[in-house]
Amino acid sequence: MRLKRKRAKLRAWRKHFSLLPVQDRTAKIRPGDVLLFSTFRDEYVRLPYFMKYYRNLGVSHFIMVDNDSQDGGREYLAAQDDVSLWTTKASYKKARFGVDWLNWLQGKYGHGHWTLVVDPDEFFIYPFCDTRPIRALTDWLDTSQVRSFGAMLLDMYPKGRIDSVPYQLGQDPLEIASWFDPGNYTIEKNKAFGNLWIQGGPRARVFFYDTPKKAPALNKTPLVKWDKRNAYVSSTHMLLPRGLNLTYDEWGGEKASGILLHTKFLDTFTAKAEEELQRREHYAASIEYKAYAESLRDNPDLWCKWSEKYINWRQLEILGLMSKGNWA
Repeated sequence: MRLKRKRAKLRAWRKHFSLLPVQDRTAKIRPGDVLLFSTFRDEYVRLPYFMKYYRNLGVSHFIMVDNDSQDGGREYLAAQDDVSLWTTKASYKKARFGVDWLNWLQGKYGHGHWTLVVDPDEFFIYPFCDTRPIRALTDWLDTSQVRSFGAMLLDMYPKGRIDSVPYQLGQDPLEIASWFDPGNYTIEKNKAFGNLWIQGGPRARVFFYDTPKKAPALNKTPLVKWDKRNAYVSSTHMLLPRGLNLTYDEWGGEKASGILLHTKFLDTFTAKAEEELQRREHYAASIEYKAYAESLRDNPDLWCKWSEKYINWRQLEILGLMSKGNWA
């Protein structure tokens, strides 16, 4: 595992040469700031609400990588005072789907900070997030000597066709994609890395119903007290050192955990799936996007009679999808 971590750090160092600075405001970062890291491509329509959401949550600085956007997203972020921005035309796939770029940036700017790694369509939910800023969570984790915080990716979708309601610039996507699958999740333990491997939800139910083991992983560890020796090895599904993956209690108890509300399934998604299928820049020759494109051409509707409408984090805790653990 130590060798794997060194290789990941070496890859990150090599791949960072493809990153070109657009705006470097990292001198503004102060001790104790919570930092957000993200990669994006042609996500301008999502960015204004994404930034608003995480600023309200208490994120102090955004460190972003633009992968050759053509829709104005790069220019929009370059004008934001709390954003440091890099751009690259290099292959997303050859950078291990952006992991190498962010590993390098986290190692350079995130050391000693709590870092949150999310995509522009992911919204981090944690216990008491409606009344407590993210610094309250990280302060409690520091006091508890906990260095990482797990969250399950929860796919959100509309009731009816995903292309029936147009998503508007700056809009809260949960106004449209407000439904989710409350059950049908499977959990296994990855013996090598120690993390849990979670699958299920609408993507397994609709797109991979005949091959559920090929459905996307839903387990993530997006919030980490970063150390320059750390490295993600597969998106935010798992990282090294191995102990950072133990975000659950192996002895039958319950650690605090969160949710990433995943708002991929809006009216913009069908065209995005077709584009990514052509680019073939995603995992396993874009098998995931092939399944999306084929299914959505016929019936772009993920809602079913078991779907539940999202209310708040307490609802998700009652359903057993997240926990406040011993955080009171």
